[in-house]
Amino acid sequence: MTLVLVLGDIHIPQRAADIPAKFRKLLVPGKIDKILCTGNLTDRATLEYLRSITPELYIVRGEFDDKAQNYPVSHRLMEEGLCVGLINGHYMVPAHGDVDTLAATARQMDVDVLVTGSTHRFEAYEEQGRFFINPGSVTGAFSPVEAEPIPSFVLMEMKMGQDVVAYVYQLVDDEVIVDRIEYHKS
Repeated sequence: MTLVLVLGDIHIPQRAADIPAKFRKLLVPGKIDKILCTGNLTDRATLEYLRSITPELYIVRGEFDDKAQNYPVSHRLMEEGLCVGLINGHYMVPAHGDVDTLAATARQMDVDVLVTGSTHRFEAYEEQGRFFINPGSVTGAFSPVEAEPIPSFVLMEMKMGQDVVAYVYQLVDDEVIVDRIEYHKS
């Protein structure tokens, strides 16, 4: 089993001051195997914080990331028998979570699980036999497409045999709410 932290749209300090303290308490070193970041990791201190959680960190470029960071636009990795794609939704046309565009991107990348960002809104669903996850904004950073983003991130428990259990953490009214979503590759 592999535990993968999925987060993105951080925007510190431009749109948010920090990752909420209640989330930081949950994200401790030694428990998480990998991190997938959908981009907009705009400050060095947050990058170092994520590296302190686990050195196995995959980041794709968001529209506000410094190009000097040299993050790729997309990334593909194999984990527990599943192919996972990572991309910031800003680079898709139309952008902002269009289901058909996401499905076409997943087919083009040839992935079982597609992780995207840019909308600042958590979403997870199965479509055309594939699993789609948008972790939202871990800081709850404002966005022109989401009036009041809810801070959120996802922990994906990936098990050999092509199973994913996604635990969604959302900060609602200063309380951490956790939901569970399962996906099994057919």
